[in-house]
Amino acid sequence: MNLMFGNSISMTSKSLEFLWAKQLTIANNLANVDTPGYKSKYVTFEDEFQNRLKLASASGNAARTRGIINNSYYTVNETESSARLDENNVNADAEEVEMARAQLQYQYVLNAINSDFSRLRSVIRGQ
Repeated sequence: MNLMFGNSISMTSKSLEFLWAKQLTIANNLANVDTPGYKSKYVTFEDEFQNRLKLASASGNAARTRGIINNSYYTVNETESSARLDENNVNADAEEVEMARAQLQYQYVLNAINSDFSRLRSVIRGQ
């Protein structure tokens, strides 16, 4: 499959994995909004992926670049600040906004990959 699409399918897959992990983390934060002492978590992907991709690209080795794309590089981090007396720092409003953003991004990526496959299907059929 990579021969037809290059790295786009692999990168799209990793993007979907990241967005799914982000939604799960946000849902966990929302579920613990009233848990005393709970510290909210967030998922990062872009910075780590970009750093590793730059290193692989600088080497000029295409196999190494594909290896970077095929691995998952998202991390779950805790935030430390807390403005509440029970030391819980989950801001439900901010979490809900991030959930909506992640859902929209997930839908956008799915639409993009569906569009790629629709174009390929049209080419195969000769339409």
